[in-house]
Amino acid sequence: MRREQLYLVDIVGAAQAIARFLKGVTRESFLSDDLVQSAVLQKLMIIGEAAARLPAEFKALHSDVPWADMIGFRNVAIHGYFTMKWSIVWTIAAQQAPDLRRKVEAILLREYS
Repeated sequence: MRREQLYLVDIVGAAQAIARFLKGVTRESFLSDDLVQSAVLQKLMIIGEAAARLPAEFKALHSDVPWADMIGFRNVAIHGYFTMKWSIVWTIAAQQAPDLRRKVEAILLREYS
């Protein structure tokens, strides 16, 4: 298994990519752009997969990070793709991913620098 640090780096990298994909994109344009939707969803799934691979003990030590939400969303995205509510994806990507990125960057800075 990869070390926790590498999964955290994956999460930050995916969140950074989401920010790049959404730069200058409005909610309305996101909801009508299949390419951007697909790119953002892929990165959200990477975040959920990386979170799922972190040990339970690690996640318990960092309970301010919504690990279960990330993993749950990944599962919904994988198994319910054709019923995806893109307005929810927008909210997660535009509002929650930046906060997640800050929290995970803080863990990396505190524990691995």
